[in-house]
Amino acid sequence: MLSKGVVKMRHFNKICKQIRALSPRITVSEERGCIVLRGVVDDWNTVVKAGQLAVDKKNYLGVINDIRLKGFKQNKTLPTVQDQSLNGEKPDVLIIGGGIVGCAIARELSRYQLDILLVERKADVALGATGANGGVVHVGVNFSKKSQKHRYNLRGNQIYPALSKQLSVPFEQKGQVMLCVKNWERILVWILKLKARAMGISGVTYLKRDALRQHEPHLPDFVIGGMYMPTGGITSPYEMTIALAENAVANKARISLNTQVTSMETSNRQIIHVDTNKGRLYPQIVINAAGVYADEIAEMGGDRTFTIHPRRGTDIITDKKSGYMVRSSMGISPFAILPHQLSALPKNPIKRMINGFTGKSHTKGVGLIHSIHGNMLIGPNAIETPDREDTATHGDEVNSILEMQKQIATELKSSDVIAYFTGVRAATYEEDFVVRKGLFTDNIIHAGGIQSPGVTAAPAIAEEIAGWCIQMLGQSMKVVVNPDFNPLRIAPPRLNTLEDSKRNGLIRENPDYGMIVCRCEEISKGEIIDALNSSLTVPTLDGIKRRLRPGMGRCQGGFCGPLVTRIIADHFNIPLSAVKKSGENSVILYHQTKRAPQ
Repeated sequence: MLSKGVVKMRHFNKICKQIRALSPRITVSEERGCIVLRGVVDDWNTVVKAGQLAVDKKNYLGVINDIRLKGFKQNKTLPTVQDQSLNGEKPDVLIIGGGIVGCAIARELSRYQLDILLVERKADVALGATGANGGVVHVGVNFSKKSQKHRYNLRGNQIYPALSKQLSVPFEQKGQVMLCVKNWERILVWILKLKARAMGISGVTYLKRDALRQHEPHLPDFVIGGMYMPTGGITSPYEMTIALAENAVANKARISLNTQVTSMETSNRQIIHVDTNKGRLYPQIVINAAGVYADEIAEMGGDRTFTIHPRRGTDIITDKKSGYMVRSSMGISPFAILPHQLSALPKNPIKRMINGFTGKSHTKGVGLIHSIHGNMLIGPNAIETPDREDTATHGDEVNSILEMQKQIATELKSSDVIAYFTGVRAATYEEDFVVRKGLFTDNIIHAGGIQSPGVTAAPAIAEEIAGWCIQMLGQSMKVVVNPDFNPLRIAPPRLNTLEDSKRNGLIRENPDYGMIVCRCEEISKGEIIDALNSSLTVPTLDGIKRRLRPGMGRCQGGFCGPLVTRIIADHFNIPLSAVKKSGENSVILYHQTKRAPQ
């Protein structure tokens, strides 16, 4: 029998051979239990391919891919503020990153009497991958049973109904549907059904066309049936994140926006201090929830075992008038062959099928999603990119996504589209989450590589990481439950959800609720002022948009944008030109061009 060391060396030599065949300009080494790649190459595909070839989960902690792309330099959007407002603070827990995972952790930790500080480099929470997410609360049948994705997704899916109710965030659980085109696909669906049962996912069943139409009445003619997964749901990812953040703040956690972590000092397996643009911090525990920059934060903390390779995806939003075409989230099975594809079979159909079973596929393929607000979302695609902030949209990709989905939503027209957006996912080469305590640094915890199903998994990740924090802090201090913790967030009234009698009552109490500012979404001045008085006020046009939706309708802010800007200026008694669109550098009005009448 070969020794473990010899077997490992064979695996290492195999990786080296594959990498050399890909590019002789890349060097391979083993450092602290990781495969490390270095070199300079001319195209990004080679960088990604090398990282994928280096994955060996059985023998190595992860892949550190430091291959540089010749001529490429990452440009970061950094806050311009430089002050000492946080200097010298000693929070019990410092959370880096204000996406849904970071905010969920802050809320979970606020159950205890701790000094919790969350720092976010942008001007609001949910401005990274979270804000560009489709909002599907996943079933998770496509993940590997051994993966962290499956573990946290399963628990997170179970948490969502109660959590949404506690935080007054809209949530629907109308299931997910995977469509079948040919009878032979039913065999494969039955295998997936058995897999779902083994993974603890309940209710998964195959439905013939007529039964499936009870859930999705607008099926294309060529669909014979499909797999119905009742635990699938829909939320609003940015509204959930804002609600988690507001509830955390209400329970005494603190959130510092426009705050960038610039470096850390470590000694004897400990992070001693963390430097930011607002001064030096001395946290007991650091939680790394930094999204696409999670590997850089891990590097600063002396505990890097993974690499983020950004993967961007574009979604399309349609008018609410076309929202009837889908009630849940719906897509064809990964092995389905549509009628028009019969003459040109897709590449590697067997590999595509295997990936569908094992969870190796990094995209579920473009699909149709019923948004929580009644629109239809189409997408996303999956494009590897070297730029961690590459949120540009491209006409050819939008058209490609649209044309693909017209095959399923046969009544869909290009004129139904009202907007599109792109987000960047924080994929690791292992295509799994990295949720763990530090291996080489004792006071850091990672929530890295959180791509899909991160929105679903976030509450479960938060539960576990909060538990680890309490355990770690308990070694040096007495951790006491917060007696004033209130899990409920009472959201201000939303007029477009109220009956006329309740609307009229509100308007009688406060006439501002009778002044409709956004006609598309029926948002009143009173609701905007409520948002400006919230526990996490972000007085920008986009900040109000994410909280209430003015500007998300058919007119895309053409009518309401100037009115919202005026309300913000009046509320804070500042000039109109001081109101920003998103962050501090996104100017709407540069200066006055006309004089008011005398």
